[in-house]
Amino acid sequence: MIKNYQDIEERSFDFAVRIIKMVLKLPSNPATWTIGKQLIDSSTSIDSNIVQARSGLSKKDFINHMKIARKEAKETYRWIEMVVAVGVIAPNQTESLLKENEEIIKILVTIIKNSLKSS
Repeated sequence: MIKNYQDIEERSFDFAVRIIKMVLKLPSNPATWTIGKQLIDSSTSIDSNIVQARSGLSKKDFINHMKIARKEAKETYRWIEMVVAVGVIAPNQTESLLKENEEIIKILVTIIKNSLKSS
């Protein structure tokens, strides 16, 4: 089971790095600065909350951090959609990011459900 948590940590870290690299390629203007900051904040928060969950003081603390990670993943998904909607990135440039984002959300949902069952 711990291997699964290490896998999600690796995936969320790699995902955040990919988001940061994407943001660094955005055109420089006030709108993309704001969206870029939000994207970096939410995507890096996914990983940091997963790491914090593993260091949780209790099962309740673990579940809470995993729920926050899930929330941040959903927010990240929306910010990626917004970058596409405003036309600064083509949809085909974000397909793999959106797919990975969806998979991370599914994994987090499964971890949360399984943790709640064993409570």
